[in-house]
Amino acid sequence: MRKKLLYLLLVLAGIYSCKKESDPVFDKSPDERLNDTLQQYQQILTHAPYGWKAMVYPGGSPKSVYSFYFRFNDSNRVRMYSDFEQSSTVTAKESSWRLKALQQPSLLFDTYSYLHVLCDPDAGQNGGGFGKGLGSDFEFSINGMTGDTMVLTGRFNRSRAILVKATQQEQADYYQQHINRNIDSVRKILTYFHRLTVGNTRYDVEVNTLTHRITFTWVVGGQVKTATTGYYYTSKGIALSPAFTDGTNTISSFDDVKFEDGAVKGTINGQPASISETVKPLAMDIAAPKRWYQAALSLRRYWVAAEGFHVNGVDDAYGLKTLPDFLEATFWPEAGGPGSGIDAFGIIVPEEGQPTLMYGVIHTAPTFTSDGRAIFHDTRLFGDLPPDVTPLLRTRALMADQTGFFLVQTSAYTYDMVSAKDGKSWITWILPR
Repeated sequence: MRKKLLYLLLVLAGIYSCKKESDPVFDKSPDERLNDTLQQYQQILTHAPYGWKAMVYPGGSPKSVYSFYFRFNDSNRVRMYSDFEQSSTVTAKESSWRLKALQQPSLLFDTYSYLHVLCDPDAGQNGGGFGKGLGSDFEFSINGMTGDTMVLTGRFNRSRAILVKATQQEQADYYQQHINRNIDSVRKILTYFHRLTVGNTRYDVEVNTLTHRITFTWVVGGQVKTATTGYYYTSKGIALSPAFTDGTNTISSFDDVKFEDGAVKGTINGQPASISETVKPLAMDIAAPKRWYQAALSLRRYWVAAEGFHVNGVDDAYGLKTLPDFLEATFWPEAGGPGSGIDAFGIIVPEEGQPTLMYGVIHTAPTFTSDGRAIFHDTRLFGDLPPDVTPLLRTRALMADQTGFFLVQTSAYTYDMVSAKDGKSWITWILPR
């Protein structure tokens, strides 16, 4: 009897434990809970009273940031603006959107919109790489909400995006076209180098209005420092994201921006500030000219330029591209052969289907100065000259200026050669690989 009772208790305990394990932890299935989450995000997105401002940081363009304004509705349409370019700042574009469960709740923009421009594989649309654009996204996983902020991650290129509920004023800034794009006037400054002055503090700055990046260069105790950050447009000017700091000063925005007297002026931290012309940068790479020359010489190669000198704000100002059958300009160290001492600046044209150095100017080796300049020495013209050689003669005269040129290395295979006389003339050299 006792054995039977013990057996019965064991069976009952097993049944009870099985029942306990099969009890659901939640009162809804996973699919139901996910649908509830999607509906909750739908409510959040569509019921923001003044829409959303957003910052997108493309995964394929480090440091870049672009701002957007979104207004979602319950018909799964979204009206948007973007600060990518002037037209997208003032002209709204409408797209379809939806929420979908893709391992986690995701926000998808279905039809071509300003978001898609950033990842368009046609680099002509955004200045990015061919086949990938700026490496941004138009499908985002939702990481969650913190207060009025929604955090997103691109599903393909891992772009970061932040949506923040807009204020009534921020909505009005877009609707009434009050976004200040005067920082773009930096392109009107004629010198290659630009100087930012804030009170007694000075920086060399490079403002890339396509990638929305600013590079600061400054000198501390004889050491050259550099930092790059992104920026987006606001009603007052630009906001830096993240803010720039040199360890002493922090710059988070450039406000009240306007173009006046040939400079971009405004305020930074309440102080007057301006970006203006400068012929010579604060920090000079004095080894760059010789490094440029030796890079081609050591490989028995030559530098090429797709067009001639940019002068006083005009691309290819002397019209090298108008020369018959022009392919590229070139500077060829020791074009006469190793040890010849004969360099050539010339014009490459097609001959029997092959790019050929057809004519140009003979040079002896440049002089490299201790303060970082290359000075060129030409001797004569050579080759089969076209009937009108004016573009070549004007270029020759510029290169013959004995003030010389600074060389700025912009990548492993590219240099900009800048006039040291006034900083308003330059050419971009590329080393073919």
